[in-house]
Order: sequence, then C-alpha cells, then structure tokens
Amino acid sequence: MPPTDAPAPRDGDARPRAVVVGGGLAGITTALQLADAGVAVTLLEGRPRLGGLAFSFRRGELTVDNGQHVYLRCCTAYRWFLDRVDGARLAPLQDRLDVPVLDVAHPRGPRLGRIRRDPLPVPFHLARSLATYPHLSLAERASVGRAALALKRLDPADPALDGIDFATWLGRHGQTPRAIEALWDLVGIPTLNAPAPDASMGLAAMVFKTGLLTDPGAADIGWAHVPLGHLHDTLAAKTLDGLGVRTLLRTKAERISRTDDGRWTVEVPGETLEADAVVLAVPQTETHALLPEDALADADRLLDIGTAPILDLHVVYDRKVLRRPFFTALGSPVQWVFDRTASSGLTGGGQYLAVSQSAAQDEIDEPVAALRERYLPELERLLPAARGAGVRDFFVTRERTATFAPTPGVGRLRPGARTRAPGLYLAGAWTATGWPATMEGAVRSGFSAAGAALSAFGRRHDHPLQEAA
Repeated sequence: MPPTDAPAPRDGDARPRAVVVGGGLAGITTALQLADAGVAVTLLEGRPRLGGLAFSFRRGELTVDNGQHVYLRCCTAYRWFLDRVDGARLAPLQDRLDVPVLDVAHPRGPRLGRIRRDPLPVPFHLARSLATYPHLSLAERASVGRAALALKRLDPADPALDGIDFATWLGRHGQTPRAIEALWDLVGIPTLNAPAPDASMGLAAMVFKTGLLTDPGAADIGWAHVPLGHLHDTLAAKTLDGLGVRTLLRTKAERISRTDDGRWTVEVPGETLEADAVVLAVPQTETHALLPEDALADADRLLDIGTAPILDLHVVYDRKVLRRPFFTALGSPVQWVFDRTASSGLTGGGQYLAVSQSAAQDEIDEPVAALRERYLPELERLLPAARGAGVRDFFVTRERTATFAPTPGVGRLRPGARTRAPGLYLAGAWTATGWPATMEGAVRSGFSAAGAALSAFGRRHDHPLQEAA
C-alpha cells in the first residue's frame, strides 16, 4: 500500500507543485508523468486503495477482482502503464487473437465457432475466420465483409458519426439482426458497454477500426494473471513512492480555489494543500462539484454524460468445469466467462469462474438469489461439466456507474484536458480521449492532463506514445 504519511514538499523546494485528485488509472498516470518530469506531486484518493474501478478485494481465501478487465494489443497507453509499474509480464497478451464463441440456441444443437486471426496483412488476417464462422449464413458473412470495408474508410473523429447510433449505420450497410448479435455486438457490448442501438457510431468506428482494421495483431487479447489490485494498487504505489509522490489515501478534496497570486489551494480534512497546478481525475459528477465557477464554458454539460453499469457474477465450483481460459456465448443471457482460479488463489481442486455482463441496466439491481436462479442453469447449459458439480460459492459485484454511457452525441459533451482556469486540468476516461470508457482511455487522459500541465510549466514532455502514434 502507498504511504499515507509521506512528507509534504519542503519549504524552499523550487520544483513546481501539483495536486492530482483521484487515484484511478487516470490519476496514477498523471502523477507518474508529472513526477517523471520533476514536479512535486501529491495524489489524493478517497478510497483506502489505488486503482479506481479496476481493483481487488478479499472474500475468504479468494482474492477477487471487482470485474473482469481485458485489454488489446492496440491499447498502447495501458501497455505503457503496465511497463511503467513493472507489471507487463503479469498481464500477458495472446500470441494471436482467438475467441471461442459458443451458440447453445442453434436448431441442430450447440455449435462452437471461433474468431481468430491468421499471420496475414489486414484485412486478410480475418478472412478465413469470417469465411468459416458457423454462426452466420454465407450471405451474412459476405455482408459483414462489405460493412467492414466501409467502416475502414470512416474517420472516427468525424462529428457526424457521433450523432448517429451504431445500429442505424449497420442497418444501412446490410447487417441483419443475427449478424449484429453474433459479431458486431459480440465485440461492441464489452468494449463500448452498450448494444449497437445505444452506442455512438463514432465510438464504434474507433473500436472496430483500431482493433480489427489497422494492424493484424491489434485485437489480440490480454488480461491480468494476478489480481488487479496487485497491478493497479501495489505495484503502482511502489512506483509512485519511488518517485517521491506523496500519496494520501482515504482523503477527499473538499474544495479547490484559485489564490490571488494565480496558484491553487486544495482543501482536504485537516489540511490545505498549495499547488501550481491541480488535476481533477475523478468522475464527471465529482468533477462538476469541485470545478470553480467559469472553469468550463458550460460545466453543466458534464452532468449530461450518462453512466452505464457492469454486473459480474462469481461462481466457485467444486471441480473443473471449463478447460479454456475464457469463452463468449450466443443464445444465452451469459456474455463472457473467464477462468479466474489461479489468479484468485483458489485451492482444493475447484474452479472459479467470473461471468462479465456489460450493459446490465436490466439486472444491475436484481437480488443475488434471482441472479443465481437464472445463471447457474445457463452455465450448466453452456458447460456440460457443470451439471452435477457442487457450487461452493455464488456472489455478485455491481458497478452501477462503471463507465460513461457511449450514447450518440456524447462526443460533444466530453471536455479536453485544459480548462478556462490556468493551472486546472481534467483527466478521466470520460474526457475527450477519442476512446470509449476503457483502461486505455483512462491512461491516455492522464497523458493529456500531464502534458498540458508540463507545457504550462515550460517543461519538456515527450509523449509516451509519440513513436507508436
């Protein structure tokens, strides 16, 4: 855990001072970048740990992630983060994209298909997978190929795309409801946290173009083989401490204000912090509450950025029921299932599965008993080995405001890193990163906020992704 009693920068320290409010990935990244450039940084986090909404907790003998988080090879910012905290080896990528897709509703019985790539240039890297994908008809496969080529020609930053929904665009390009369910939403729902009718076409274009239509390996999947808390809290805290960052946990900013000499004060319980720059790296509603008057041209637009929930179901069986690291399902309310046995520390020959349910508005508040009654039989339908297996534990984690809602028009609501108040900056996956609400977007927002602050300080800032961009 990071120190809570690290000394404040000494009087006479000539370095510029910054306070970063929020210890999620955006705030940690901002603090790392500023400290790397020689700024004296204080990082505030209201929770007793770092990591924001990508964290772990203990439940009996298990170390449990609050939700299943994955990233892709194209997530160059998050990969930078992993490298920076010395955690890349603990969250490896697939050698090559390979996603098992199980359809249990097929008239002729369950069918297993795969989305995988070949070592060929774009778009041929997915051609064989699409041509043999059993969950679509021959005509649907051909139409998917044509739509993908049309999508490749789009500019995701085009404001016109932000104004329409993904489903409308797919319909205009000949995509059937089955094609949307079995392919486009299969990828879009977990990455956007919304089905096609509720997702901005601009964000959808960014996801599919970047992940599937740029570099052959861009969509290779990576995930933590250790608890997320080890990466985002333990290792991140160690790195921050090594840079001299003063990290204050269980400490919320109560008020920020500009001083007569153009500097800033941040009031926390029992202390007033002075700074040359402040970065707000907290959710949009909390940011709105802390913003000084006139810091944004229309601060109330932050309140128009909606949120979307994610529900995770955790099932511990008394035996092994899944032989793959993960799979996704069609014809079932189950979305994605991951084996978390090793990372959780489970012993005794059982298996721990995490079922990740994105865009879970209809179920987020359902009682655990109702979810258990619905999902245990579904898992038995998907996994024959689960039939007759004993269930040692079944529990639920809920993130009601897991991400910002990627609705059409959200792009015009997302602010950039700079505000109208000199020395005040914004970070968070909900800011104008061009990405949906992902770990990648959070880290990128930290780059932007730190870069803006360092520019104002007159300090050189080499963007970490400059060579990759």
